[in-house]
Amino acid sequence: MHDASALSSAGRANTKSGAKSGPPRFRFVLEVRQSLPAWKQALFVSGSLAVGLAISVAVLAEAGISPMQLAGELAGVLNANSLRAVLAQAAPLTLAGLAAALAFRIGFWNLGLEGQMLFGGIFAAAISIYQIGPPATRLLLMAVASAIGGALWCLLAGFLKIKFKVNEIIATLLLNYIAMYFLFHLLYGAWQDARSAFPQSTPFRPFERLPDLAFGVNGGLLFSIGAIIVAAWLVHFSRLGFYMRVISANRNMAKVVGVPILGVTLWTVALSGACAGIAGFVNVASQEGRLTQSYASGYVFSGVLIAFLSRNDPIAVAVVGVLIAVLSITGQTLQVFYQIPFTMVQMIEAIIVMSVASSEFFIRHRVRWIR
Repeated sequence: MHDASALSSAGRANTKSGAKSGPPRFRFVLEVRQSLPAWKQALFVSGSLAVGLAISVAVLAEAGISPMQLAGELAGVLNANSLRAVLAQAAPLTLAGLAAALAFRIGFWNLGLEGQMLFGGIFAAAISIYQIGPPATRLLLMAVASAIGGALWCLLAGFLKIKFKVNEIIATLLLNYIAMYFLFHLLYGAWQDARSAFPQSTPFRPFERLPDLAFGVNGGLLFSIGAIIVAAWLVHFSRLGFYMRVISANRNMAKVVGVPILGVTLWTVALSGACAGIAGFVNVASQEGRLTQSYASGYVFSGVLIAFLSRNDPIAVAVVGVLIAVLSITGQTLQVFYQIPFTMVQMIEAIIVMSVASSEFFIRHRVRWIR
C-alpha cells in the first residue's frame, strides 16, 4: 500500500513538473480601442483597400485581363473625357451619400433615398412643365423645389416614426415604392411626352438644364460641393452638429441634459431628404434632361455604402463618392471593351467594399497575445 501511494505521488509530481517545463502557451485577447490617431486609421483603411485591389486584380487576371491592361484602364480615368464622366457620376452619388450620412448621425436609418430623389425630380419637373417663374430664375426655382420635395417625403417617414412609432427602415423603404408608382402615374398619364409616346416627360428647355462649367465639367458638381461645405460646417462647427453628436452618443443622456431631440431630429431628417431631392434634380436637369423612370435606381445601396465607408463624415463623403464613381466608370469600361459580365463587375465592387469595410474592425479593436 505504501509503495503504491508513493508511486502515485511520484507520478503526479512528474506530471506537474512536465507541465511546467513544457513550451509556454499563448492565447489572444480581443480588446476595444478607446481611441486611435487619424493617421493610423488611414493606414488601416489603405491597407484594406490594397488587399481588396489585390484580390480584384487576381480575379480579373483569371478572367483574361492582365494587370498591365487593368492599370492602363485605371490610368485612362485620368484623361479629360473619363474624368468628366467620373465627376458627373460623383455629383449625385455624393449628394445621396451625404443624405444617408446626415440621417445616420442621429440614428435615423433613412433607406428612402430613391423615393426622395424621385420626389425631388418630380417637384423640379413641375416647375418646368407649368413654367413657374421667369426663365432667368427657373433653374434656381427647380433646385429649391427639389430640395423641398425630398425634405417633405423624408419628413413623412419621420412623422410616422415620431407619431405612430413606425420603424423608419420599413417606412422609408415602403415610401420608395409609393414614390415610384406615383412617378409611373405621371409618366404614363398627364406628364407623358405626346411626341415620343414614351413614358417620359417633355424635354427641359435649355435654360432649365444645368450648364457645363469650365473644361466641360457638369454643373451638378457645384450643388454637391456646396452641400458638402454646408453639411461639414453644420456637423463640425454648429450647435446642431453638437446636438447630433450628443444624441448619437447617448439619447437618454441627451434627453436628461435638455437637448431638443425632437427639433434636432426633424431638422436633420429634413436636411437628409433635401440632399436626396437635390440629387434627383441633378440627375434630371443634367444627365437625363427630362423626367424618366429610372433616374434614381440603385442610389439607396450607393448612398448607404458611401455613408458607411465615410463613417458619416461630410468631408469623407466627398472622397468616397469620387472613388465609387471611379469604380463605376471603370466597371462600365471593362464591360464594353473586355466583355466582362455585369455580375463580375458587381463582384469586384463588392470585394473592394468589403475589404475597406473590414478595416472598421481593426480600427475599433486590437488583438493582443498573452501567456
